[in-house]
Amino acid sequence: MKRFTPMLTVFALLTGAAFVVAEDVKSGLQEGEGIGAFYVTKLCGADDDGVNVGKNLCYRCKNGGRPQVMIFTRSADQKVADLVREIDEAIPKNDDKQLRAFVNAMGENQAAAKSNAEKLAKASEAKNVPFVLPNEFENGPADYGINPSAEVTVILAQGGKVKANHSAKSAADLKVDAIVADLRKILN
Repeated sequence: MKRFTPMLTVFALLTGAAFVVAEDVKSGLQEGEGIGAFYVTKLCGADDDGVNVGKNLCYRCKNGGRPQVMIFTRSADQKVADLVREIDEAIPKNDDKQLRAFVNAMGENQAAAKSNAEKLAKASEAKNVPFVLPNEFENGPADYGINPSAEVTVILAQGGKVKANHSAKSAADLKVDAIVADLRKILN
């Protein structure tokens, strides 16, 4: 029995460390902070939003004070696709509230970020959500504070202010249901 005690202690420490790694990371603007302008290039999606693929613009500005979901991702993981699909379905259901969303693909280089955006657009089958490449493609806009260790950061804003923020170190840890539930914070 004495022999197993140290092994159990080590196992407990390792298991506890695994839980710490799986926790969310702080990333992006936090609740109450203002969302600033930043420029992106439209890659695909949202064919009916009046913006041509290849156009460089500020989607945040285009959306104004409307309720909007800004997804910053380095991943095309299925959890991210599921989130985009949920948000995409919520847009026409909340047409009266003018809900908007856009996905910002990030990465070490533009080609990889674009490829991830295309994979994500295809996997999510989104019709209402544009996929864009921020001019600052490695970590998104500098004044948004996107953590380089976060694979996904989701900012929900309304009236130019952050109402909720969700981020995950790994896309596999993304809490899609919690994000969708927080839509109520911007659809009041």
